[in-house]
Amino acid sequence: MLANFAEVVEVGTRDAALLAHVDWTRLPRHVAIIMDGNGRWAAQRGQQRIAGHRAGVEAVRSAVDTGARLGLGALTLYAFSTENWKRPRLEVDALMRMLKRYLRLELDSIDRQNIRFESIGRTEMLPESVQRELRRASERTGSNTGMVLSVALNYGGRAEIVDSVREALRRRVVEGQPPDEITEDDIQRHLYTRDLPELDLLVRTSGEMRISNFLLWQAAYSEIYVTETLWPDFRRTHLLEAVVDFQGRDRRFGGLQLVAKAK
Repeated sequence: MLANFAEVVEVGTRDAALLAHVDWTRLPRHVAIIMDGNGRWAAQRGQQRIAGHRAGVEAVRSAVDTGARLGLGALTLYAFSTENWKRPRLEVDALMRMLKRYLRLELDSIDRQNIRFESIGRTEMLPESVQRELRRASERTGSNTGMVLSVALNYGGRAEIVDSVREALRRRVVEGQPPDEITEDDIQRHLYTRDLPELDLLVRTSGEMRISNFLLWQAAYSEIYVTETLWPDFRRTHLLEAVVDFQGRDRRFGGLQLVAKAK
């Protein structure tokens, strides 16, 4: 895997130092990122919020490239929440245009890296022009076998659980089974992320200590890493720092780590 970062190692950067500490046998299978801080980044520079969103595109490009080079099983990016419709219409329209532009410009690169693209959320409520680009990207990369890049659009963690429970109940009614016997596995089976690995690492930028209705079910036992870095400034170094930090965690999943007594 280190060969994927050969140009970094040759330069001898901070990235190379971090790569030296990566345990390639213990990579997180699924990393999700709450991409926060675009507005503050723009405000610090006396610019409008949309300038922060535009600058954040380079951070997306860097995170996707780094995840693919690391060999992650899945990378999920929180791009547009169910609550984001409350933002000014001009900002929402600009975000939709940027999303379409990103997919058109980056699709060739995504495909070359053997990345499979998908979107999660109530995407049927997005503008039809956006839905067309999402379908095109999914169809173009559907047979790829590398990292799965999931972009959460019109996504809400509570909405996802509601949708999953509704589908699970619907299936039980169709199959003639009592709804009061629904299990966690039934709900898991109908989540948007049902085909993805378990979420191991949830990253949030901008220093905020909350998960903002993102992957509520999936984050039950994930490790959480918060960086003060604003999303437009997030680069390969920051994702590598998160991975190295993750590998230093003692993951017990509610159990106890038994330590042998010294003789």
